[in-house]
Amino acid sequence: MSETADIVQQIAALRGEHRELDQAIAQASQEVWIDQIVVTRMKKRKLRIKDMIAYLESKLIPDLGA
Repeated sequence: MSETADIVQQIAALRGEHRELDQAIAQASQEVWIDQIVVTRMKKRKLRIKDMIAYLESKLIPDLGA
């Protein structure tokens, strides 16, 4: 596979994980007893995934100066 295809595949996997974390956070927030530490960790992981997606998407943009 080409590098571009690998990056697109990684982005798709990260988006899926991001979506799953979003659902888990929403579900945990509706619980009567909320473990704030777990929710905070999930939110931080979600932000790291968002940053990884942005980084990978930036690698897909061709370098016009080259």
